[in-house]
Amino acid sequence: MRTGRKLRNDCDQIVRRAIAAVQPDAAVRRALKDIPPTQGRLVLVSVGKAAWSMARAAYDCVGDKLSSGIVITKHGHAQGPIGQLLIREAGHPVPDQDTFSATQEALALTQDLTAEDTVLFLLSGGGSALFEAPLVPQDELQRLTQSLLSCGADIVEMNTIRKRLSTVKGGRFAQHCTPARVCSIVLSDIIGDPLDMIASGPAYPDSSTCADARRIVDKYALPLSAEAAGCLEKETPKELHNVHTVITGSVRELCSAAAAACRELGYEPMILTDSLDCEAREAGAFLAAVARSHQNTGRSLAFLAGGETVVHLTGKGKGGRNQELALSAAEGIAGLAGTAVFSVGSDGTDGPTDAAGGYVDGHTRDALARQGVRIYDVLRRNDAYTALKACDGLIVTGATGTNVNDVAVLLIRR
Repeated sequence: MRTGRKLRNDCDQIVRRAIAAVQPDAAVRRALKDIPPTQGRLVLVSVGKAAWSMARAAYDCVGDKLSSGIVITKHGHAQGPIGQLLIREAGHPVPDQDTFSATQEALALTQDLTAEDTVLFLLSGGGSALFEAPLVPQDELQRLTQSLLSCGADIVEMNTIRKRLSTVKGGRFAQHCTPARVCSIVLSDIIGDPLDMIASGPAYPDSSTCADARRIVDKYALPLSAEAAGCLEKETPKELHNVHTVITGSVRELCSAAAAACRELGYEPMILTDSLDCEAREAGAFLAAVARSHQNTGRSLAFLAGGETVVHLTGKGKGGRNQELALSAAEGIAGLAGTAVFSVGSDGTDGPTDAAGGYVDGHTRDALARQGVRIYDVLRRNDAYTALKACDGLIVTGATGTNVNDVAVLLIRR
């Protein structure tokens, strides 16, 4: 098998094995063992891109004890019925009417609970968009969300603002469930696993402040109505006494699983970081620089970086942070033998596309040039999807059932 095809096959195997290793099923079952039995009603609320898989695992364990329940996940991520649970799909990354309707159903299921009752709250990344009952008009929330996505704000900055404009974020959902006990099982998609930021922390005390929110608004010159500005001045709950939280997975596990897959394929893996937090283009250029400095190796090497990059939107093209990261590396590795860079989102969707990420190798730049495509122009338009599709560089997995951030990998095959 020629090297180029071998590298792409290795990429596909690494992606498949890494994602399989971070499925939430086993982790949810382990977490449920630590939750004491309820004396009253047991209501399940599962929210996020991994909501369906988490709910299915929980239903296998406690389905016969459930009084009611709802699953709210991204459009296209539900995989069929789960017992008597309500299955709802909603908008991501911008909340839509399906989001608002499904959230109202969840609030109704958890209304008027008693101290004898328990809410089993399964939470994964994407919940900020999928679980929302806003304090401001819905169209304003949607416009503000789009502004935050476009300006390059990171996930912590975005969620600091989102919390103050919501009746369910920043601990307010747990407050709504009072006096019932809330047992929260969380699949982390944020570096460092800050529980108050994952899906904007619906069931965790908020560590951010009104001053933090104001600084973010000023930093990005966000357009706020007087109503929204007033919401920023309202503090979120700082203490919650009815919540028990277990965290079940993170990007560290994704990186470790990807490294193990690399080792099985004959590479010597090195995890550079599991806290990648920078511009996607910068991360791609950095991995290309690492590739150039290790070209004299006689061994097959793999360098891995996990985390979440950001993209400043300057154009109106199609893509996502993982596709942009990969394409940004193509110029730097052009002409390098046996060298490839790929980046993938563990949830199977990268930005508003059907791709999980992107793949480039030493031939990508020239392959695009022969089609009249200049990488610089593509990146300026934020149109990585179109370019990668033209050179067979898209990574498409479909919805994976998990969501523990992203991993980028540099492969050097010898």
